Amino acid sequence: MLTLTGITKSYGGRRVLDDIGFDVRPGRLTGFVGGNGAGKTTTMRIILGVLAKDDGVVALDGAAVTAADRRSFGYMPEERGLYPKMKVLDQVVYLARLHGFSKSDATERARALLEELGLGERLGDNIETLSLGNQQRAQIAAALVHDPKVLILDEPFSGLDPLAVDVVATVLQQRAADGASVLFSSHQLDVVERLCDDLVIIAGGTIRAAGPRDELRAQHSNRRYELVSTGDAGWLRDEPGVDVHDFDGGYALFDVDSDETAQRILRRAVEQGDVASFSPQHPSLAQIFKEVIQ
Repeated sequence: MLTLTGITKSYGGRRVLDDIGFDVRPGRLTGFVGGNGAGKTTTMRIILGVLAKDDGVVALDGAAVTAADRRSFGYMPEERGLYPKMKVLDQVVYLARLHGFSKSDATERARALLEELGLGERLGDNIETLSLGNQQRAQIAAALVHDPKVLILDEPFSGLDPLAVDVVATVLQQRAADGASVLFSSHQLDVVERLCDDLVIIAGGTIRAAGPRDELRAQHSNRRYELVSTGDAGWLRDEPGVDVHDFDGGYALFDVDSDETAQRILRRAVEQGDVASFSPQHPSLAQIFKEVIQ
């Protein structure tokens, strides 16, 4: 497990990271979200040793990360860093060779990974001739080709169409299923919500929320319920402890002040007419994000 504890970083007297701490667990996808300038890229670069921290510890399985450990990490920067004149397959083979694989093993790995990412027909094309989305896939292949134990991806879904997002997501989920610790940042909150097992929200250089996605959704739930019935749900407006947000005939979206109130409302709804559904509504990642950064 990758663990960050008490990470701080300042530039010219301005603290850009303040006591950053969270875990990236093996076998799980951890989404890392925050606005521009929140500190995501700085945190990732410190994990990789590209930037020096002022204080704190980056640990792997309980021991401070070493240069040898980092050779088993995979990294995809937000800025594309591949050689534009180099052929796609040659580029990924070259990077595998740098990690110590023989030419035959490197070629086999690179070819299989590029095909998995949907670039099987572009192996002989120069990087610069690819679309931005396909360049992104090649960049991801470069980060994965050595089967990293820890995978750090900065905006891996940037520039990808929905089909490409699904392809890349499947590849990352498989790597996590194989035991890798995967940390990825993204501004596409719907993608993060769909994919991540764990979530870290950063704003202003501090961690505002961190933990399993479903636990965070439960923590930030406001006892909101949705009622769908065949009767008229207008009576809800007069119920004590109820705050109605949306209403249309037999449909209502509302908050309650307690679990007891929710049960009372359900009983009355049944008395008023047939209830098609009565269900708690958990907040979206976008709603949680807005709440915790305020």
